[in-house]
Amino acid sequence: MQHNSDKPAPTLSIVVPVYRSQNTLRELHRRIVEAVEPLDSEFELILVEDCGGDRSWEAIEELARTDPRVRGIRLSRNFGQHAATICGFAHARGDWIATLDDDLEQTPENLPALYKVAQEGHDLIYGVYPERTHKSWRNLTSCAARWLFNKAIPSLNYSYTSYRLMRGDIGRALVQFDSAFPFVDGYLSWLTNSYATVEVPHGTRAHGTSNYTFRKLLTHTVNIFVTFSDLPLRLASWIGLLFFLVGMGWLGVIVVGRVFGLITVSGFASIMAAIILFGGIQLLILGVFGEYLGRMNFKSSRKPLFLVGHRTWTGERS
Repeated sequence: MQHNSDKPAPTLSIVVPVYRSQNTLRELHRRIVEAVEPLDSEFELILVEDCGGDRSWEAIEELARTDPRVRGIRLSRNFGQHAATICGFAHARGDWIATLDDDLEQTPENLPALYKVAQEGHDLIYGVYPERTHKSWRNLTSCAARWLFNKAIPSLNYSYTSYRLMRGDIGRALVQFDSAFPFVDGYLSWLTNSYATVEVPHGTRAHGTSNYTFRKLLTHTVNIFVTFSDLPLRLASWIGLLFFLVGMGWLGVIVVGRVFGLITVSGFASIMAAIILFGGIQLLILGVFGEYLGRMNFKSSRKPLFLVGHRTWTGERS
């Protein structure tokens, strides 16, 4: 076990959420050390293992034994990338906190460039990609989701990525947000609008394939909409109003036709069509309200955002 909690606070903390990355952690550590040591030789690297089921935790323990700047945290179960990132923030001691992924698609060599821009007086700096190396379907869905987020959450930085550098006090403040569906960049958009971007190359995944399937990306998108925007509620209201007016107009036509003898037989098909149409609209609106009520229930249950199972050091965080 490492007893490094009594050391002075470093200038830079680097938080990496880890999920099924046993094959990339050693290379990631080597490249981070080479890139960051000239900035702060006493930096800390916080690796948060999100219970991916492989041997990532063993790799983290080995790195912590050989490099006292490495601090490993293993969650009690899988809580998701954003929860694992916020857990890292809670344990970070640096004046500045950087985040990057564990798959080497985000190049650690560009951390000094983000740090340089931070010295110009910004609270938050994003590393953005002129070109992404993801598959075409993911790039397309990502662009569509960002466009929707820009309309639904105007305060959200359109160019957000998980390659970030922020002031340490802002990162640690994210722990105070109480939501079962965390979104780091949504929280950051509430805390500061002093941000900048730096173009960085998008690397290629060294091992395996992305853990984000289409289903996971869709679920994440829905969670962001429901948690950070009232747009679905407003859409449900407008849809309900629109079809109420259509229904009233339809009713007026039927009444007039009946009065003037234009309609002599009530058609079964038209009745069933009306029931199905308006019943479907009602179910749609109820479903939207149900999503919000479900999240209110999660929030009122006071479930923890994350729970630490193991650490590679002992003692309280300073």
